[in-house]
Amino acid sequence: MDSVVSELEGTLLSDPVPFSYFMLMAFEASGIIRFASLLMLWPVIRLLVICGRGDAGLKLAIFIATAGVPISEIEAVGRAVLPKFYFDDIDMNAWRVFSSYKKRVVVTKTPRIMVERFVKEHLCADAVIGSELSVNRFGFATGFIKDDFNSITKRVAVLFENEQLTLGIGRTNSGSDSLFLGLCKEERYPPFTSKGRDEKHIIGPLPVIFHDGRLAKRPTPSTALLILLWLPLGILLAAIRILVGLMLPMWAISQVTPLFGGKVVVKGSPPPPPLSASASKSGVLYVCTHRTLMDPVVLSIVLKRRIPAVTYSISRLTEILSPIPTVRLTRVRDIDAQNIKRQLENGDLVVCPEGTTCREPFLLRFSALFAELTDCIVPVAMNYRIGFFHATTARGWKAMDPIFFLMNPRPIYEVTFLNQLPMEATCSSGKTPYDVANYVQRILAATLGFECTNFTRKDKYKVLAANDGIVLHSSKANPAKELLSTFKMVVGYFKLY
Repeated sequence: MDSVVSELEGTLLSDPVPFSYFMLMAFEASGIIRFASLLMLWPVIRLLVICGRGDAGLKLAIFIATAGVPISEIEAVGRAVLPKFYFDDIDMNAWRVFSSYKKRVVVTKTPRIMVERFVKEHLCADAVIGSELSVNRFGFATGFIKDDFNSITKRVAVLFENEQLTLGIGRTNSGSDSLFLGLCKEERYPPFTSKGRDEKHIIGPLPVIFHDGRLAKRPTPSTALLILLWLPLGILLAAIRILVGLMLPMWAISQVTPLFGGKVVVKGSPPPPPLSASASKSGVLYVCTHRTLMDPVVLSIVLKRRIPAVTYSISRLTEILSPIPTVRLTRVRDIDAQNIKRQLENGDLVVCPEGTTCREPFLLRFSALFAELTDCIVPVAMNYRIGFFHATTARGWKAMDPIFFLMNPRPIYEVTFLNQLPMEATCSSGKTPYDVANYVQRILAATLGFECTNFTRKDKYKVLAANDGIVLHSSKANPAKELLSTFKMVVGYFKLY
């Protein structure tokens, strides 16, 4: 059988230095203090590399990033956060060579638990051989690795037993983990160019549709330093932006938004506001793509009036801070249908039928419930651009989503209004709710240049958080405690300074 064994860093990935991925692990699995500590040790790690002690520098980075962290949390970051950043760093020429063989193995000095999900699901590798973290009896990583890096070649030989490998891909100067190349019939080194059989295999790696984590940029040392320096100002700016949004009327917010670094780009023609509550039997149902919790708020700012929004599982604190009314749904179809109808009788309403956010250029499957309840449907394509921080989370605390969005230096929202659905495209003309929902999904995807999928909220949370995404709210929920928790988190950021 044709087989290939390849290094990960510097070969399948363009960047030969894995430091930024340990920075991600430190931030997402532990927090800002560990993140800053690892960054401060970057000069030491770099000096060790220059002195020919790269393995010692790597072990130091592993220790600082993982010591005392629950192994379950490390696995969660490796599953939900790291694949996106690994995917963005793929060397496509190396991938074409790697993917042209039937049996594929990846070797790396990075802890296996950090890379296994990405390597197996997106690079379609059969196995990954990496360092193994030592774990104590309480389930916490000690920060040490079980075996020396020199054991990698032995483990490759054991995996293939008496079979000789067809191709080995690696760097000539990467140290002990490249010794496996001697087990292969043929060796290849970067940079790669397409040859013969490689050109036939041009299908790219499986894309990352779902990912989590707050950092939007891979934290290289320079980027990580910039993020740390921005944090105090970002927190202050977010607080100011929230206060402005709560105090000013909707028609005025759009006028002052540019003064605080924000921008809203509007395309298309929004429908005019209703003349009176009795002028129509039903309000307009705005059907939006769901990018962040800010979607309905931004839509209200553009329309210059407070439009209620249907919500699923948002925190009580988010509801308190929301400048627009929110209508909490139960996920019981009949009850939710009655609630939406009642709201439409009183005026316009915003709904995001994906049921959850998606960061990548994909649209999740639309719930067909909205199509059953009204024919007055206006599709709205929402999209956004940020600098440092993502405004969505599956594993973290959702109440921080709007705050992280507003902490970005220049958050930009794009709102594109499509024409109201013609009567022949609604259920009144005999279309099924599913036909209408799929049609709306397709035209919104075409407007944004996105792809339609059949993935749902449950699919997203199964990948990112290993649950179904249902948040159970206690009847004894205390908003004051949530505000206190938020205050403590903010104070924690400023302790660094």
